[in-house]
Amino acid sequence: MRRRDFLKGGLAAGGGLLGGSLGGQPLRAEGRSNALLTVSEGAANSLDSHTTGSNRGAFEVSWNIYDRLLSYGVKTDENGVDHYDYTTLVPELAEEWDLQPMSCTFKLRRNAVFHDGSKVTAQDVKWSFDRAISVGGFPRFQLGAGSLTDTEQFVVVDDRTFRIDFKQHDKLTMPILGVPVGIVLNSTLVRGHATAADPWGLNWTKNNGAGGGAYRVASQSPGQEFVFVRNDAWKSGPLPKLERIIWRVVPSAATRRALLERGDADISIDLPPRDAAEMANMANLKIVGTPVENALQYIGMNVTIPPFDDVRVRLAVAYAIPYQRIMEVALYGRARPLFGGPSAVTTPEWPQPHRYATDLDRARQLLSEAGHANGFETTLSYDLGAAVVNEPLCLLVQESLGKIGIKVTLDKIPGSNWRAAFTRKTLPLITNVFGGWLNYPDYFFHWAYDKGVPFNTMAYDNPKLDALIKTTRFETDPAKYAAEVEECIRIVYDDVPRVPLYQPYLNVAMQKNVQGYRYWFHRQLDYRTLTKA
Repeated sequence: MRRRDFLKGGLAAGGGLLGGSLGGQPLRAEGRSNALLTVSEGAANSLDSHTTGSNRGAFEVSWNIYDRLLSYGVKTDENGVDHYDYTTLVPELAEEWDLQPMSCTFKLRRNAVFHDGSKVTAQDVKWSFDRAISVGGFPRFQLGAGSLTDTEQFVVVDDRTFRIDFKQHDKLTMPILGVPVGIVLNSTLVRGHATAADPWGLNWTKNNGAGGGAYRVASQSPGQEFVFVRNDAWKSGPLPKLERIIWRVVPSAATRRALLERGDADISIDLPPRDAAEMANMANLKIVGTPVENALQYIGMNVTIPPFDDVRVRLAVAYAIPYQRIMEVALYGRARPLFGGPSAVTTPEWPQPHRYATDLDRARQLLSEAGHANGFETTLSYDLGAAVVNEPLCLLVQESLGKIGIKVTLDKIPGSNWRAAFTRKTLPLITNVFGGWLNYPDYFFHWAYDKGVPFNTMAYDNPKLDALIKTTRFETDPAKYAAEVEECIRIVYDDVPRVPLYQPYLNVAMQKNVQGYRYWFHRQLDYRTLTKA
């Protein structure tokens, strides 16, 4: 069915439109209970989580169109909201596994097929893991966090049996298999589109699906809309209730809000804090605000670019940030503050408030001590795809730094280019949100501060911290682990290569008849559990 026919015919079958259009296209999802319309500020920049610079939107696509060997259990918070449970592993493509001290053998589902009808084999699984390791960058670093670093660790036993050999005991090896880069691709299909210059077919999979997940992409208009249809042959879990998902990009927060209030959209994730605060009292909508685990928004300073190579300058910035104003103006209180905490670190809780608070006199003194009594000029870069929060936040920081003599020019980077821009580590000053997918403090520090990893956006290099990160990763004594985490926190809060601002909430708005929403570490939607009454 052509895109226009789908939207027009499907909507008409659902009982007509309830107002609104975008570029002449109807904005209401099908009125029937088997289809859903979701709207968001930003778009996916790829269908494949292995491609360079894949953003959060890409994780949503790949999460729903691909399978992984295993997934995570579910738990419910005090507000009745479902959460993934990283402490419990459950079958997905692998129906069972045999975990031994130095290996794990997986038995694939006998009836698993890809979207084109071809059988899923252990050869496909090995090729997919070989690919993640070999393309480098984020996929390699992610699997490496679970000590999966060598293609020889991935072994085909027979068509349905796949084994992973361990190099060492690592608590993250099994959980890491369920993150978005653990996707299993149709290797025959992708190899048919590979070239000598692109042996893993990344250019093709960026815009084409090659999976066997619960949904497949029926059509797409990059940067505007994706239409997903259910894969009725999916056997890696209960068949989803929703037959179609329309994901439409609506950059205007006001328009997204209006669509929700009128009932023209079913669900919107990453709701702006102001809208979440105001819409929470509306009887016709449900608003869910979840503190994002193991995550924070920060101001990051590249320590290889003067004058941010001087800790006194970084401390000056830490004292000049208008924390409370950011909480009020940009967040409307819908976040957990991470400033003005105790003077000493005495707990391994993460994230935890640091000791810095707004003190412009102290900031000026530190700048003077660093030889910058007259200030300096720099650029503050941010993700335009999250401008609703980033714009006021950066304007407040620009204004406050100006009061101590630091002239800031704002650099607005389109959301589709943001990840590639900050991972090059050439930006002197940025704001960004980073969250560790698995809720361990040492996992966060590995990704955010370890030398050479993509999300060490500050190019920070501290051998003592690097050694501690490796120690905590394999520590089995709880008391020692807590002490080591505390020391990691002390180091990064003393050196402040990045200044935490707050722990964000993931705000999600949905119609009352939408059920089955589950909070996931990747902060995107899982279509498989959603239903409409």
